[in-house]
Amino acid sequence: MLGDSITAGYGLAKPEALPAQLEAVLKAAGLAVTVIEAGVSGDTTAGGKSRLEWALADKPQAVVVALGGNDGLRGLAPAESYANLADILARLKARGLPVLLAGMLAPPNLGADYGRDFSETFRRLALENPGMVFYPFLLEGVAGDPALNQPDRIHPNPAGAREVARRMLPALRELLSKVQGG
Repeated sequence: MLGDSITAGYGLAKPEALPAQLEAVLKAAGLAVTVIEAGVSGDTTAGGKSRLEWALADKPQAVVVALGGNDGLRGLAPAESYANLADILARLKARGLPVLLAGMLAPPNLGADYGRDFSETFRRLALENPGMVFYPFLLEGVAGDPALNQPDRIHPNPAGAREVARRMLPALRELLSKVQGG
């Protein structure tokens, strides 16, 4: 799972963080999967792009790309986020790795136009990569809910990470169905 602080489990113990929760829901569903956490707090799509080769050193069989939240928080140009993510996806495709792209929404304080352009970045990439699994919003059902977030109202708490994992299970099953020999 290539991502930022949400993947890195900011503010959480490792067993409470999203990668561990994804692994737990997959194992509970009868799938023997290890989720490799490759998250860096504060990372942008540019940071993820620059460390992709490092993240692939453990030779994953599939990749969840969960980047973009910090691009939105910093108000980076959606075209820049698009270019970085497109590069990451092209490099993963060249390696024959199935991908799940988890989308992100921009914070509302940046305006409706920015928010629309930002979220369109992920939809456009999904359309341009028809074999890829697309999960439109990583924090679906969790963002904005104080009971599921840490006091910063950005990062999921343990219950929020479990809820993200629960909601992602169908998309993860689809991703794993694309793994060679799986």
